[in-house]
Amino acid sequence: MAELCVPARFCGPPGVANGGFASGSLAALLGGAAEVTLRRLLPLERPLPVRRDDRDGTLLVEDGGVLLAQAHPATLALEELEVPAAVPPQAAQAAAGRSRYYHDPVFPGCFGCGPARPPGDGLRIFPGRVAGRALWAAPWAPEASIAGADGRVRPEVVWAALDCPSGIAAADAADLPAGTAVVLGRMAATVAGLPRPGDRCRVVAWPLAVDGRKLHAGSAVLGPEGEVFAAARTLWITVARRAVVAGEAAS
Repeated sequence: MAELCVPARFCGPPGVANGGFASGSLAALLGGAAEVTLRRLLPLERPLPVRRDDRDGTLLVEDGGVLLAQAHPATLALEELEVPAAVPPQAAQAAAGRSRYYHDPVFPGCFGCGPARPPGDGLRIFPGRVAGRALWAAPWAPEASIAGADGRVRPEVVWAALDCPSGIAAADAADLPAGTAVVLGRMAATVAGLPRPGDRCRVVAWPLAVDGRKLHAGSAVLGPEGEVFAAARTLWITVARRAVVAGEAAS
């Protein structure tokens, strides 16, 4: 039996794990290709048993008999997502922060998108809408502390980079009412390559569909030459902002 333990640095909502980082950590236990469903917010700094269902290889994360997350092997082809045409670095820089989210961030301490995280600590990816396109983008230059032994950014951190931008794009496009937030419900990602610290990357995200409380979106990490390092398909659930800030939300 494996364990999942998310360090406090990699938080999303206050006191709980960043969904993308947690999903990427589970995907690593399956060899890297997976679809992860988050049933509840995952605690930080606490080892959680990960049990494998021998019938289909699904991983189950439980806490006191309560199912928190599950992951199953899945391959997401880049062609399925139809990643939009590359965003030039200047356009990504101009779009950064141009999101309604940044007028009043729900999660200012989030590892992925939190403006309260200092450089060298959080990823500080601040996507905004690209002028004239239904596309959100931001520059991202990974720093050294998130690299693995091979000198490249750790895969679970790339999953975290794909996470928040898709939620911000989905929420902005849906024009959610005041007092509403979104939490990650499901994420499937493919990582074709890993950037190195200092690479001048861009992260892009785009809305896909709205189905009641469910918002669907895509996202991608682009390399310095516009190459697609990684891409994801995500499902977000709308919840009351007060509930998620208090750590009560469950999908």
